[in-house]
Amino acid sequence: MTDHEDIKKEKKKGKSAVVCGYPISIFFIVVNEFCERFSYYGMRAVLVLYFRYFLRWDDDMATSIYHAFVALCYLTPILGAIVADSWLGKFKTIIYLSIVYAIGQIVMAVSAIHDITDYDRDGIPDNMTFHVALSMVGLFLIALGTGGIKPCVAAFGGDQFEDHQARQRSTFFSVFYLCINAGSLLSTIITPVLRAQECGIHTQQKCYPLAFGVPAALMVVALVVFIVGSGMYYKAEPQGNIMLDVCKCIGFAVKNRFRHRGKEHKKRGHWMDWAEEKYEKLLIAQIKMVLKVLFLYIPLPMFWTLFDQKGSRWTLQATTMDGNFGIIILQPDQMQMVNPIFILTLVPITESIIYPLIRKCGLNFTPLRRMTVGMLFAAMAFVAAALVQIEIDKTLPTFPSASQSQLKLLNMGSSPLTVTLPHYSPVELAAAQTNDAISKPEQGNNKIRFVNALTIPVNVDGPASFGPVEPLFYSNYSLIPIGNAQFSITNGVQSCEFTREFGQGSSYTFLIPSTFTFEPNCASIHAIEDIQPNSVHMALQIPQYFLITVGEVVFSVTGLEFSYSQAPSNMKSVLQAGWLFTVAIGNFIVLIVAELAKLPEQWAEYILFASLLVAVCFIFSIMAYFYTYNDPASIEEQFSKKNEDDNEGKRKDEEIEMVKKDSSEHNKDNKGRQTKM
Repeated sequence: MTDHEDIKKEKKKGKSAVVCGYPISIFFIVVNEFCERFSYYGMRAVLVLYFRYFLRWDDDMATSIYHAFVALCYLTPILGAIVADSWLGKFKTIIYLSIVYAIGQIVMAVSAIHDITDYDRDGIPDNMTFHVALSMVGLFLIALGTGGIKPCVAAFGGDQFEDHQARQRSTFFSVFYLCINAGSLLSTIITPVLRAQECGIHTQQKCYPLAFGVPAALMVVALVVFIVGSGMYYKAEPQGNIMLDVCKCIGFAVKNRFRHRGKEHKKRGHWMDWAEEKYEKLLIAQIKMVLKVLFLYIPLPMFWTLFDQKGSRWTLQATTMDGNFGIIILQPDQMQMVNPIFILTLVPITESIIYPLIRKCGLNFTPLRRMTVGMLFAAMAFVAAALVQIEIDKTLPTFPSASQSQLKLLNMGSSPLTVTLPHYSPVELAAAQTNDAISKPEQGNNKIRFVNALTIPVNVDGPASFGPVEPLFYSNYSLIPIGNAQFSITNGVQSCEFTREFGQGSSYTFLIPSTFTFEPNCASIHAIEDIQPNSVHMALQIPQYFLITVGEVVFSVTGLEFSYSQAPSNMKSVLQAGWLFTVAIGNFIVLIVAELAKLPEQWAEYILFASLLVAVCFIFSIMAYFYTYNDPASIEEQFSKKNEDDNEGKRKDEEIEMVKKDSSEHNKDNKGRQTKM
């Protein structure tokens, strides 16, 4: 390297000081990552419930759009890697796409304001198309932003280290992953609490604008923090459109190999060697390293197929469970916080205790072996989820399918009645009994309604207003949260109050019988349990979260470092994008498998996914056995040295040729002079 190149590199590097062996610039990157991950996971924690209960989509639709969004978030890293490596560089790419990201979060928060189109002020948006369109625009911008910067931030952090700081760089990736999960932990605790609040201008509804607004604010903070550290970063210049060069080189190799497919042509060691006629050997060697790793990535999407269902299927599973932990009551979407809690606990334990113990035992626990073990843990997590689902199914009422109907008969009299229906045996209805409600209440609430068997209207008030209930008629259902609820019943002259303790996910019909009197505690009211409260406790989800987190620690943390270490110096963002692309494919697999399988039972779907991952894990273990680890820096150095030797040899040959030429001309001149003489 020339002195001019040394000076140029120092200018690009900035003035980052070193603290405890680490460039101080990485602390800005770590804080930026924490805030950005808070923003992303905070928004994502409540997203499936936003689809389900604000946009009013069913479970399957909400799950499908959720995974489509997550898949898009992991497809756009390819675009981000191309832009960073060929045009803007990592630093500018992070800045510009973070602005897009923040705008998307703001748009998402605005889309959740129900008062914008709630013209009749009943708490329900009257123009749902507007909210759907706005939310889709917001999600697209978020996917573009978070995906675009995703391959750049980790690689940009790795760029801040010198070659002699390999140990610090390895630790950085672990700390980097800890910050991701610290942001995820706080956001999955805070944003569900914000969502559970009620807010609104004209009517009070679940506060999704606040749940999306706080992550939007954190994204703005992340952008500001990253810009503040600008002068300390090492900002590697973009090295041209490496992705295009790679594609052209691969295309030429394939075309050249096809053109020389006859037996008379000499075979080459690798099919990429057919590009040597046009491209440098160093580029070909780098592409070989990338293709070798990308081939190993083929089975990996199946892990993400299971892992990302924490935010969809597992969250919806939690809505049918009891979240009362005594001192606190967890919302269904808050259960996701168990994952980052375990991450923050397990990453230091594995790095400082488990892995060193394994090494002391003489076991060669290579990165690929770790990833194989991680897959097995994820499969076990879904087996645990299936067992929990079986217990939940035992407590659920039987609802009619799409091809069936349900007839509800209510006997409001004081004596039993016999009802005969065509083609059915006679049915005897007990006095003051009913079967009602066709679905579990939303978000762990309780569905409550009142039936008035009196000949006069009564007014019912409580945590929700039931309004006047006409004679021999019923009120609409209202959602009541968990805990004690007090109701007041009055006919304008007399009144009484009664208190009821509610769990989660139940449905009750309170019958005001014809013999009702306004006595203390409204004792003559009949409480009819249509759907029993959630009785399977959310704590039973903890084992499946523990298993999936162990799988994540030994799979994802290892894979992040493996991708960086095996990447050539000019293709690190590209290989990071390839790693993230496996996440996108995994989310698409959720949609494909669920659609093709069409399993009527959720537990069976969990078992199917677990079985598929075990099969894929077996394939990956075989591929990993035959994989040989690369040292990209050493390989590149060998080719660089060889090129220098070739150039030196070429220069000497040119000097020798020049000397020969001069000697030949001198002899010719002397011969001419002798002839004249």
